[in-house]
Amino acid sequence: MSESAVVTRSSSSAIIDQFGRRLTYLRVSLTDVCNLRCVYCMPEDMTFRPRRELMSDAEIIAIVRMMAALGIDKIRLTGGEPTVRPNVVEIVRQIARIEGIRDITMTTNALLLAQLAEPLARAGLDRVNISLDTLDPGKFKFITRWGDLNKVLAGVEAAEAAGLQPIKLNAVVTRGFNDGEVVDLARLTLDRAWQIRFIELMPFGSEADFAQSAVVRSSETRRRIEAALGPLTEIPGSDPRDPARPYRLAGARGSIGFISSVSEPFCGSCNRLRLTADGKLRLCLLRDGEYDILTPLRAGASISRIQQEILDAAYFKPWGHRLPDGDVPQSRLMSQIGG
Repeated sequence: MSESAVVTRSSSSAIIDQFGRRLTYLRVSLTDVCNLRCVYCMPEDMTFRPRRELMSDAEIIAIVRMMAALGIDKIRLTGGEPTVRPNVVEIVRQIARIEGIRDITMTTNALLLAQLAEPLARAGLDRVNISLDTLDPGKFKFITRWGDLNKVLAGVEAAEAAGLQPIKLNAVVTRGFNDGEVVDLARLTLDRAWQIRFIELMPFGSEADFAQSAVVRSSETRRRIEAALGPLTEIPGSDPRDPARPYRLAGARGSIGFISSVSEPFCGSCNRLRLTADGKLRLCLLRDGEYDILTPLRAGASISRIQQEILDAAYFKPWGHRLPDGDVPQSRLMSQIGG
């Protein structure tokens, strides 16, 4: 990489990678801790990082502010489970005050949303994506190991009442666990203005072998839904950067999306960077390359130096994953990245 290329990227105040993609979306993991133990995500006896290794509230805000100055305008808060992070409402409030941030969303399991939805909305949260893999209480507890479906559904209702809309429900389709539930989930869109998003299971770390054998391709999920509920019609005019291709059943109030990271990668339009809870900038969900931001921040490095390191690292964001070649990310589980 030439010196002039570095100067050009820095002076442009924009994060642009080697393929010319402008990166404007940052997913921030607030914690690696989760109050569930989903079978496709982590082992039941999961060990989490010591609190001192994770970003403090002030460090999160400082890094988001630096990246907003470089053109990041959308923030998604993730985990683990972001709602178990102490001071999560105040973190949202402070991010909402940062110049340039126009959109703040959160991915959550909704177990705590009945209490937190209204405070989060008042603090500046715009929307939530809620994980919901089945509508069967027994199966839900089996998949999540600890989960209570009624608490999740109460959280969905609270989020809707608080104006955190459109409600997006994420279902990771896993063979042998919930692949038979997709029709019931899709049926929710007939009467509710929700977006149901079916996600292909992605292999990570120690759970990779299980994941690879349990993948259900989006094409199979779609065929199952159409066989039961009729044809799906593609919704025109959707954001090409949104990984969920949106469709609608005839007469439905809501929509259905398919996130096909394994079978139909959408890397060409990817505008995402990820910040792990321990302060590493991860360039691709399904590749292991990371760059440490927290260490220089704690060492007192200048804002300009850290921003230049962000620009230099992001320039080498890869085109996409190598799952077809058997290259599976090994350094972290999904819960340690934030999805």
